[in-house]
Amino acid sequence: MKKIIGLSLLATLALVSCKKNEAAEQLQTNSSEVTPLQKAPVMESDLIGGAHKGPQTTLALSEPSFDFGKIKKGDVVEHVYEVTNTGKNPLIISNVQPTCGCTVPDFTKDPILPGQKGKITLKFNSANFDGVVHKSAEVYANVEKIPVELTFTADIQP
Repeated sequence: MKKIIGLSLLATLALVSCKKNEAAEQLQTNSSEVTPLQKAPVMESDLIGGAHKGPQTTLALSEPSFDFGKIKKGDVVEHVYEVTNTGKNPLIISNVQPTCGCTVPDFTKDPILPGQKGKITLKFNSANFDGVVHKSAEVYANVEKIPVELTFTADIQP
């Protein structure tokens, strides 16, 4: 009888724990604010190794850096960097790693065929900053020199 009660208690705790995790993930997914991700750190060597799988190609950026100019403290702004595959093999962006939790990336997940374009979007939350800030994100793809760095600046006004 004690075993049955113990197993029931254990199953209930596991179920409650799963529900809490699902609720937290849903809250983070549905949130319109940019928040730092609660993930384990990713090793750069893992990112480089993953990016170098398969044949390499070349890419061109519409612009490697962007200036948001003056923005109000608390504004969430985003910029889309255009990526063109200038090589002969499909371009695969495996990861975009911002250097700060204030920046959330989104990027083209499908292979970008030669001559075609993809996008990398960086969304920046200025809530915790004042004055001029300089931020960056590292792009890992199947190109020779990685990471490819994207940067942006903003002058945050009170």
